Amino acid sequence: MNNTTVVINPIAVMKRYEIKYIIAKEQEDFLKEKLKGHLYVDEFGKTSIASLYYDTPDYRFIRLSNDKPMFKEKLRLRSYGLANDQSPVFLELKRKAYGVVYKRRIKSTIPEIEDYLEGETDSLGEGQINMELSYFISQNELVPACLIIYDRTAYYEPNGDLRLTIDNNPRFRMDDLDLRVSMDGEPLLPEGYSILEVKVQGAMPLWLARILDEGRIYKTSFSKYGEAYKRLLVNRR
Repeated sequence: MNNTTVVINPIAVMKRYEIKYIIAKEQEDFLKEKLKGHLYVDEFGKTSIASLYYDTPDYRFIRLSNDKPMFKEKLRLRSYGLANDQSPVFLELKRKAYGVVYKRRIKSTIPEIEDYLEGETDSLGEGQINMELSYFISQNELVPACLIIYDRTAYYEPNGDLRLTIDNNPRFRMDDLDLRVSMDGEPLLPEGYSILEVKVQGAMPLWLARILDEGRIYKTSFSKYGEAYKRLLVNRR
């Protein structure tokens, strides 16, 4: 499903914990059944998402990230569905410090982002978010490094901050690094497996912890870009 208009009022600043799990199809079915009455699928349903990661020419950021430091950061350009020159995209600076994820992002278009990254435009707006993005970009030699694509279903908690996402068919490519080309890529996981993420500002609710335990769904450490980089190393060898 390609949908370029699913995000209307994006959150520009985020701070939360993100807990990841790799789940099989039967675990996904179990979880969806148990979530009924607790969480609800958001208004966009299943949406294809593509994220173009920027890195240094020697992949310094993902190499550091794979070493699991206490602090790490990454820059990516995200589209919801196959992008074009007019569709909205989001430039995101994502940082993780001591288990807490901080995200800053600006809404723009691909031509404007390209001008910004190449130094032909001084800024994409005003304020603290633009200052943080500009400083990060100015301090690093950045090039398109990897494209990550998946089909996401997002769940939300009414009147709460809990958010849960299931990413089906996660895939990647390290050529044709343009959000306007296609939504194709090589699989990141064996067939039938998906990525579950629980995102919350505080502690995970007890009812959800019990469901995960009952379904034998256990926390893991997994990075889509990190896994793609490992595949690149294997192919080079």
